[in-house]
Amino acid sequence: METVKRYIVELCCVYTLVSVLGAVVNIMAGTQTNNANVLIMFTSCAIATFVLYLHRLFDGVSPLVMIILQYIISCALIGAMLLILSITIEPITPKGWFEYYRSFTIPYIFLAGLYYYRVFAETKAQDKLIKQIQEQEK
Repeated sequence: METVKRYIVELCCVYTLVSVLGAVVNIMAGTQTNNANVLIMFTSCAIATFVLYLHRLFDGVSPLVMIILQYIISCALIGAMLLILSITIEPITPKGWFEYYRSFTIPYIFLAGLYYYRVFAETKAQDKLIKQIQEQEK
């Protein structure tokens, strides 16, 4: 249950950041968004956060390989979501696919960087604590 709570908090923080940055970009560009875009943005954030949250499944590989695999998995799941939307709601043009992945990749790199910084900082702090405990036991 604690894991679900942490995921929901993480998702809320990520969506808030992406939503606010999207609003700023829309204001600067003089464009508007619609409800479908907001829902797609939320779903994309949920997928990306979920995949990033599963980083413990990739503990056996190097951090760089883990990051690349998680990005590929996120892109595949989002591609599936977009394919379903393209079939059920409105077809997505080839340029639309490109624009979406570009729009997804830029915040993903930034937010994944923040996420991994925090994960690695926590790991470093835990390693330091373990070393202190080991030194006290000697």
